[in-house]
Amino acid sequence: MTPQVVLTGQLVCASDAEVTAVLLHLPRHTELTRAESGCISFEVLRTDDPYVWQVDERFADAAAFNIHQDRVAASEWGRATAGIERRYSICGAER
Repeated sequence: MTPQVVLTGQLVCASDAEVTAVLLHLPRHTELTRAESGCISFEVLRTDDPYVWQVDERFADAAAFNIHQDRVAASEWGRATAGIERRYSICGAER
């Protein structure tokens, strides 16, 4: 059995402009990610701190996760949020 890939952590904005970028692009990013064939679950939820989002992702295997990462890097979300700090822990992925 191929191990699932689990990503957990936080997306941490440093400015109101970064918060605006997340709010503007997150709905479509979520929709596209959840539609990926290897996506088991995907949640990005704002915390009590308005500059921080909790991120929890689960993919069927490393191949599905890598396809997701490649899509994100080339996406509008990826471009709009490239400078935002990510504090992620990833288990099960090899790249």
